Amino acid sequence: MNTLICPTCGCSLVRLGISRDKAATCHYKGREQYFCCQGCVDLFETDPKKYIHETKDMIVCPTCLAEKHTSDTVSFVIDESEVFFCRCPYCADLFRKQPEFYIRRLQGAITNEGVLDHDGCCIRPKA
Repeated sequence: MNTLICPTCGCSLVRLGISRDKAATCHYKGREQYFCCQGCVDLFETDPKKYIHETKDMIVCPTCLAEKHTSDTVSFVIDESEVFFCRCPYCADLFRKQPEFYIRRLQGAITNEGVLDHDGCCIRPKA
């Protein structure tokens, strides 16, 4: 599952509540790159190869939206797709109960209000 990760700092734009149309951007090797802020764009432009290399193996847990290198995750095959999670068993359990919600949120189709929702948790879907 793909989601936008700032190629400079490795933050999930979904976790930060930044939609594709609100993200800072620049082009690198013919592709548009999406960033959490203009400061990350400016830093990225000083050494794009370095930052691409540092963040290339990062994933976002679809449940808690934690950013992790794949070496620090667990994965499960769900509906014939490999899904990576932080190592918390609670995240995988929640995902299995409402996979379509978490997939859509990770893709940016469901707006996330930012790091912590108004009830103090960004993990659970709103009732």
